[in-house]
Formats: sequence, C-alpha cells, structure tokens
Amino acid sequence: MNCSGRSLVFGLLVAFLSAFEVSLPAATDTNKPAVKDLNTPRTFPDIKTKDEWQDRAKEIREQILVSCGLWPMPEKSPLRPFVFDRVERDRYSVEKVYFQTYPGFYLAGNLYRPLGKGRGPFPGVLNPHGHWANGRMADTKDGSIAARCISFARQGMVAFSYDMVGYNDTKFPDAVTNRAPYESHRHFGTNRTDQLWSISLMGLQTWNSIRALDFLISLPEVDPARIGVTGASGGGTQTFMLGAIDDRLATVGPIVMVSHTMQGGCSCENAPGLRVEYSNMEIAAAAAPCPQILVAATGDWTKATMEVEGPAIEKIYRLLDAGDRLRYVKFDFGHNYNQTSREAVYAWFGHWLSGLPKSESLKEQPYTKEPDAELRVFPEEKLPYDALSKDQFIESLKGAHREQWQKLLPRSQVGLERFKRIMLPAWRRTLQVEWPRSRVELRMKELRQVTDWMATELSIKRTGESEAVTAICFRQKPVISRRGTKLVILASSSGTEGFLGYNGEPVGLAAKLLRRGHAVMVVQSFSTGETADQFANFFTTYNRTKLQERVRDLLAVCVAAKGFDFGGGEGSTVLCGMGAAGLWTLMAAPAADAVIADCNAVDVLTEERLLTLDVFAPGLRNIGTFEGAAMLAAPHSLLLHNTGNSFPTDGIRSAYQASGVPKKPRIEAVPVADDALVDWVSKL
Repeated sequence: MNCSGRSLVFGLLVAFLSAFEVSLPAATDTNKPAVKDLNTPRTFPDIKTKDEWQDRAKEIREQILVSCGLWPMPEKSPLRPFVFDRVERDRYSVEKVYFQTYPGFYLAGNLYRPLGKGRGPFPGVLNPHGHWANGRMADTKDGSIAARCISFARQGMVAFSYDMVGYNDTKFPDAVTNRAPYESHRHFGTNRTDQLWSISLMGLQTWNSIRALDFLISLPEVDPARIGVTGASGGGTQTFMLGAIDDRLATVGPIVMVSHTMQGGCSCENAPGLRVEYSNMEIAAAAAPCPQILVAATGDWTKATMEVEGPAIEKIYRLLDAGDRLRYVKFDFGHNYNQTSREAVYAWFGHWLSGLPKSESLKEQPYTKEPDAELRVFPEEKLPYDALSKDQFIESLKGAHREQWQKLLPRSQVGLERFKRIMLPAWRRTLQVEWPRSRVELRMKELRQVTDWMATELSIKRTGESEAVTAICFRQKPVISRRGTKLVILASSSGTEGFLGYNGEPVGLAAKLLRRGHAVMVVQSFSTGETADQFANFFTTYNRTKLQERVRDLLAVCVAAKGFDFGGGEGSTVLCGMGAAGLWTLMAAPAADAVIADCNAVDVLTEERLLTLDVFAPGLRNIGTFEGAAMLAAPHSLLLHNTGNSFPTDGIRSAYQASGVPKKPRIEAVPVADDALVDWVSKL
C-alpha cells in the first residue's frame, strides 16, 4: 500500500474510533477498591461445563495450598506416633495418641477403635473439633466430640479426634498456661512478617489434618480406601479444606460452616489470599465428586443452605454425573453438632464407608465420655523433650521454605522446566492474577496528533469488571510496520510524571524512545487507588494488596498490548517500570517479551521493608521475593538496574544460565541513564 492509501485508511480509522469515544477516569490514582470481609455475601460462579469446573477446582486447590504455605508440599517427616493407655468400654476402646506433624511439633488426640467387630480392615473417620470451649473434650447437648467418636467406633469404624492448635494437649512448651484455649489458639502466626512466608494458623492446622490422615491410614486395621472426615464450625472449616485438597478421602461432612455469607471468624479459618476470588461454597464443592453431606441450622449463618449453598454445590455434582453423592439438610437448631445432626452424618457415612443402605437406621446409643483427665495426653503440660517453642518452630518453617527454594533453583534446562512447573502456579496464586488467561476489553477514546506522533488514549478493563487502567499510546505517523519496532509500556508510581509534559507531549525517556522509532504506551492511572490497612480484619484473606493490584493491572496492559496495532507486529512488548513501579513490572515479567525494572534500591533482605505498602504481598518470600518472577521470564530479555546492595540475583543468573542465555539478563547496582535504556531496547 502506498502512502496515500495509508492516509486514507488512517482517516477512516479516526472516524470509526471517534464514534466509540468513552469517558475515561482522570489520570489520578483515586479509585478506592471495595473492601471485602468475612461477612461479605458471595455468589457461586456460573459454571456451565464439566471442564470449566475441573479447571476452576484445580485453581482452588492450588490457591488453598499456596495460601496455607503448602506449595510445594512440605516433606513428610516421620510421624513417630505414640499410642498408649488403652481402656476398653462397651464395644469400643479409647487410647491416647501423639505424633509429629513437623519435626518438633506434636499433634495430640484420642483414638477410638471398635471391639467385637473382627480384625477389619475398618473404615476410618477423622474428627476435628471446632471452637468448642473445651476443644476435643466438649460434651454438651449442642456438640460432643466423644459422642460421635464412640458412635463411629460402635458402628465398626476407627475414629480419631485431634486438637486444634492451642487446645488441650497441642501446644508449644512455652505457651502461657493461664490463658483460655481459644486465646492460646489464636496466638500463632500473628507476626506480620509471618505473612511473607505464608505461615498461618490455618496453614498449620491444614497440615495437621493431612498428617492426621497419614496417621489414620498407617494403622494396620484401617482400610485406606474408606476414610471420612467430619467436624462442625471451625472443625467444619478443617473438614472442607481437607476435602478440597486430599483425594484420599471417601466422604466428607462439614457441619454448620459452608455459607455464602460468614466465612469463618478465627485466624485458623482465614489464611491470607484464600478467599480473594473463592468462597467456602466453592472450596466445599472442590471435593466433588467425593460423597459429601452438608448439615445446616436455622439458627446460624447456614440457614439458607436449602436455597443457596446446597443447590449451588449440587449443580457441580450433577455436572460431574455425581448428583447422588451430595446430600444437604437443615435442622431447626442453633449453631450445633447435636445428636440430630450427628445421626444424619452416621447414616451418610454408614452408606459410603460401610456399604449400609441409605437410611436413618444408625441411631446414637447412650454413651459415657471418659473424664477429661483420662483423655489428656500431656496432663501435666509436659511435652516431649524435643518440642520446639513457638519462635523456634516458626524459624524452622522459614528454614524449610528456604531449603525448598534452594532445591528448586534450576541448574539445567530440565531443572528450569521443573522450576516453572512448580513456581508458575505459586506466582499466580501469590499475586492473585489470572494470567495467561486474562481477558480484557480495549477501548480507544480518540486518535490525535501530538507534535510528531499519533496519540491514542486507551481504556483497558478486565472482562466483567468496572474499573479500568488508562493509558496513552504514541506512535510514528503514519503507522508503518517495520522490523525492530517495539512497544514500550512505561509505568511509574508517580503517574505520568517524567514521561509526559504539561501539555501532554512525550518528554524524557518516552520522547527518546519515540525518536528511535519505537512506540510508547504510558500508563496514566491504575484501576484502583490506595488500599485500606493491609493488616487489619483479615484484609489479605479477602482483598488484594496494592502490589497485587498493580501487577494485575500491568498484566492486563500487556494482554491488551498484544492486540494493539502499533506498527511493530504482535509480541514486541517491553515493560518498563520506574520507582516503586519497577518492582511491579518485575513481578509482571512473565507476561512481557522484555522487562526493564528500576529496583528502587529496595533492601530485600530486610523483612520490615517488605511489609510496606508498595511491595507487600502474602507469601512473597516463598516465590523468591522478586527473583522468582524474573526467573519465570527466562529466556526473555531482562534489564534490572538500581538494585543496590541488598537485592539477591543469584537465582536469576542461574535460571538464565539454565536457559542457555547467561548474558541476556543485564543487572546493574546503580540507575541506568535513559539513553542507555533506549540503546538496550533498540538492540533487542
């Protein structure tokens, strides 16, 4: 096409786009993100196909494991169980149990076995207790852990009840002894720096449930193919969490906890990152097609189960051709796991674990709970000699994460592929991003001439969301596709300052890139403004931090850029960030063809620095802080500058060495001048 032809096409394009002008937000960072909390009503997504749900269920499982600090899964150290002080009663026995879930951390509980039923193998049932004041010793009309364990044993099952952290016998040796169990319970994982490592009470208890399942399966009289788990309230949370991530279960029974409103009020139910996109309804549904019974109550937050939660989860079971594997019922009580609720579970578990007909024939017989002192594993509060204090244990968890990271560092192409296979999901779930499946809507307000360039104002909005990222793109005029042209996306924590002059014309780095023949897109405003207090009211369980929001926006910009005709051909995008935005661009590196990141001389070695607004995200340490994202970008071109003296880069060098391009990453401790940045882009 000759030049006159190009001008005609350009003129028509201007007229076409002018008809679709949209009103753009001001180029300021003022859009306040809506803050969700544990009581924000949630809706179940509209899932239409089996494949669509299976993809989402996989994402939910990944999110649970990453949020709980269990991705990659920790090494399972020997349990070293101690089972002792057996007493025999009417058709069942009771024993005391403790074992190590991590080296130096002991989980305790009671084991109930059937008597007079032969040698087995028997089904097994895990019984997390929930937030009863007396923990696993609770025995009231509203809930009795002993009642259900005794009943399961009499029905021919091996039942194991185990503590939540801080209750009864599962404590740290330096725990305050005059504190109520519920208060002791909530004193783990409370340091803000723990969030950087995804160390949380919910993570520890989820791991304890996995190891409790390991213990139950290890018993010679237990059939590993017939294992169930059931608990109420906080124990219901533990139940559906285990159901979502462990496919060894044959049935699950979360009681009075699966709700579209209240999601759990304790830190043991609120791992950072867990419910930014998902709710308890979806987490419970992730167990499908595993047989599941939901028991609700008219007097708590599950009162809408028959109209809301149950039908939503049932739709998933039907998509998987497993409609008969879900039952949901509601009884006219307050928050409970009383006899009526227990008997509904006995009938369900009896069918799926023991092959009994579906009926209500399994009724609870009179029972007598053992005195608390006879069930206690450490009645004098004396734990094994090698039990770690709380601080020692937390340091051991951090050490384990560091060791995992070192083992993952790639030293060959095969090692790099393994690193990406494990760390790409971790990066996605830690940063709460959808990439590479991001879908965006690109709207152009107008085309106009600015000095020697054409300018297009853009609105980039993620599909289904209302807030947009705004940007302005400058290109050569007329648009001529030519080899070597790049689209450089410029982002700064100071908005357009340094990139655009007072009258909107390109200045500084933007102007220099344009003069060298490249296209430039300047981010004007992000989709959200400043976030609320990121450490209050379980904020990070339900909301994205500023870092996560900014990275998500930059990924959307990269996706939009792929479909924008800037004259350089598809795929030639360079993401360049200045100031705090340098680290945002680095974390978005897997989405760009090349990255220039001003590392702002951030002291990555100081954890308090990583808690500041611009750079904080839960789990950041477990993905290599800022190194991991850069490693995932290998072998794409990478320029890091202004790293200072406390910004580790050995992992980046290792990844690029494994990619066969050891010279491709350029890493400078000091800031690189604009002219040198333009030279680097031009040589790509």
